[in-house]
Amino acid sequence: MMAAAKPASAAGPGAAADLSVTIRGMTMPNPVGVASGTFGYGEEYAPLVDLDALGAIYTKAVTPEPRPGNPAPRLADTPAGMLNSIGLANPGLDAFVADKLPLLRGRRCAIIVNVAGKTEDDYLRVVERLDGEAGIDGYEINVSCPNVAHGGLAFGTDPAQVERLTRRLADARKAAPGRPIIVKLSPNVTDLTAIAKAAEAGGADALSCINTLVGMVIDVKARRPTLAMGTGGLSGPAVRPVGVACVYRVSRAVSIPVIGLGGIARADDALQYLLAGASAVQVGTALFSRPETPLEVLSGIRAFMEREGVERVGDIRAMLR
Repeated sequence: MMAAAKPASAAGPGAAADLSVTIRGMTMPNPVGVASGTFGYGEEYAPLVDLDALGAIYTKAVTPEPRPGNPAPRLADTPAGMLNSIGLANPGLDAFVADKLPLLRGRRCAIIVNVAGKTEDDYLRVVERLDGEAGIDGYEINVSCPNVAHGGLAFGTDPAQVERLTRRLADARKAAPGRPIIVKLSPNVTDLTAIAKAAEAGGADALSCINTLVGMVIDVKARRPTLAMGTGGLSGPAVRPVGVACVYRVSRAVSIPVIGLGGIARADDALQYLLAGASAVQVGTALFSRPETPLEVLSGIRAFMEREGVERVGDIRAMLR
């Protein structure tokens, strides 16, 4: 568990700001990661982004079996955002271990595997298999995807299921007990703090907050939804105020770190999350148009800390008035 925030303190002359973030046995070199589902497994962006300069790569979801995902069309533009209905398409656990994980090993940034499934046993199967594999620093448990017919959001709306699943996964870490369990929360619930507290009670080491909001676009001429599945997950700048508010509430309801995401496209967006109580952030939708966004966000956070005399990135949350 991350230590409680201390009041911001002035850095000494010439002192470098401490950007590192520690959660359980994992240390990220800086607080800026790339969100699951927007960055593949890293290799896709390697020619465009210095992967080793990132704080963390949150991989595309891994499920026990290969998944083709939802039928097309599964993307739609919206004002200040986009809808997606990808459906957790991925090559499956065996292919991830054989083909994707070797390319991630040895990276300086943290490698956090996003885990999904239809049943509790699916989640357990992925974590137990990956527990003995090198090159993984943590698990992000996707109980909040709104784009699949079974699993995902169904788990994330029930506090009892979240607590039970989290406890089973936390207990499954035998070969790698230092890897944190990070539960990814859905905003599509009445009381997000109840879900957050349930995850903490089950042994979660941190929370990712938030996943996409359920939305729909209708083609007026065709008189039918644009997405083949009807609804999808809304992301992008439009959801940032919702994400910041959720982080603000959740970070005050639990004692474990909260990782903020949703609509981050520039440093000030990330700083809103950090001021609201986040320990780290993730950049997602902005990557599709500007792959350099995470490193620009990181540079802006560093500049803010130097300008304001903030010694540790964890001190930023204590600056909110």
